[in-house]
Amino acid sequence: MLELLQAVFLGVVQGLTEFLPVSSSGHLLLSQYFLGMDRERFGLPFDAAIHTGTVLAVVLFFRRDLLSMARAFLSSLPRPDFSNPQVRMAYLILVATVPAGLIGFFFEDFFATEVRSPWVVVFNLVFVGVLFLVAESVGRKTEAASKLGPLGAFGVGLAQAAALIPGVSRSGATITCGLLLGLRREEAARFSFLMSVPVTAAAAGLSLAEAAGEGLNGHEASMFLAGSVSSGVVGYLAIRFLLRFLANHTLRIFAYYRFALAAVVTLVLLSSGT
Repeated sequence: MLELLQAVFLGVVQGLTEFLPVSSSGHLLLSQYFLGMDRERFGLPFDAAIHTGTVLAVVLFFRRDLLSMARAFLSSLPRPDFSNPQVRMAYLILVATVPAGLIGFFFEDFFATEVRSPWVVVFNLVFVGVLFLVAESVGRKTEAASKLGPLGAFGVGLAQAAALIPGVSRSGATITCGLLLGLRREEAARFSFLMSVPVTAAAAGLSLAEAAGEGLNGHEASMFLAGSVSSGVVGYLAIRFLLRFLANHTLRIFAYYRFALAAVVTLVLLSSGT
């Protein structure tokens, strides 16, 4: 029963922090570390399960956009008309998925083992928080996401790949990059959420297939389901909140939250001699 409650808790953490720019991987790692959770039980297969929930949340929330882009992409073949905003967005999202897909595929073991440290999370909480403040200061924040060029979309994709490191935040890195490229906050967030679908769905699917191939007992399956459902429900609400919030507010509050969290974690780590 305790592990089921822990699974629901981690699902809630994932749902909130996957879309709010505060780092889901960092919060999950810190939660497991400080609460003493079994890292084997809540390892990468469980991460994949709760990421499945957040992917489904994005698909449900943006179902009309995704269907429109899918139809536009298919109808555009073999000669796409990039003056059509839906066609252009579909191809931009495809370009943006390439960096994270390739880096995640070739360096999965490195990111799964070598950088999963609380100190890595602390550093990136502060570093990316500073980038929030820089982007808010210098970004024009005037353009729609469909105005991005291929190089801009690839750059946002590189930002998504950087979020494989705990503490960076996929949404935070990609939204920040979008702001630096001149996008409005809500447009940068929308593009960030849409581009997360292909790579996250593929990674989660592969990890779940691998876990299923090794065999899941009933208790493990119920843990995965509890985590996935809780992350999906909370994730849907987090998407709706952030899009409305960014229409009229800056990223500064999230930068300050990251700084405060980094300070608290640092004090705890130092006091424990870690």
